[in-house]
Amino acid sequence: MNQVHRVLDPDKSAQVPEGLCALAVMTKAPRAGKVKTRLTPPLTADEAAALNICFLRDTAAAILTAATKVTARGIAVYTPVGAEEAYAGILPAEFELVPQRGDAFGERLAFATEDLLLIGFESICLIDSDSPTVPPTAFAQAVELLSQPEDRVVLGPSDDGGYYLIGLKKLHHELFADITWSTDQVLEQTVRRARQLNLKVHLLPEWYDVDDRATLARLCQELFDSKGNGAGYAAPATRGYLGDLLKRDGRERILK
Repeated sequence: MNQVHRVLDPDKSAQVPEGLCALAVMTKAPRAGKVKTRLTPPLTADEAAALNICFLRDTAAAILTAATKVTARGIAVYTPVGAEEAYAGILPAEFELVPQRGDAFGERLAFATEDLLLIGFESICLIDSDSPTVPPTAFAQAVELLSQPEDRVVLGPSDDGGYYLIGLKKLHHELFADITWSTDQVLEQTVRRARQLNLKVHLLPEWYDVDDRATLARLCQELFDSKGNGAGYAAPATRGYLGDLLKRDGRERILK
């Protein structure tokens, strides 16, 4: 039987050693019809959920790789409460869980930051679960930037105008309030807000989210096409699953 991961409680302080950065992936329990719904079609609901599991496995593996080079720990900030067992056998044993709070997306990010700081992390990186090929070097770079003196914000830009990572040393509610989420203005508005707060802003390498047919085709091209730039994480779980799918049904299933 797979062991359920430890759940950290923000109401109990000092649950982690001093000086750690939380590399925290924001995740929803991978249930069919509840995750990656914009990938249906070309995928079925069951296939989309299975692919989401692969994304989680690969993102967690990249986080662990980064954590071997910097002072960091892998965390999954999950929803809904009660779904802890869903991550057994998906996330590495080293990962711990923190439940999400809040309704709107910005609230969930702000509460996650608050809770992780209360738990005892010195800095926080909130990471999306839609970018399985982000290289571990990007996560390690974020941790190193946050270890420097003075308050700052680190952002991993997505080429759709959002971000795949936000890193903070303190909670600044303004970074998550009145942002037009799920638009191409998210990164620009966040950078503007950070500068209004006199925060230093550091940008990581640009990457992309996989959340529709076009970006799924782009992911397949990155993983299987020799013309890919080779700069991303190998994402072996995702590559294996998509490779089997394409072999079974043909490349036109996704790449048409």
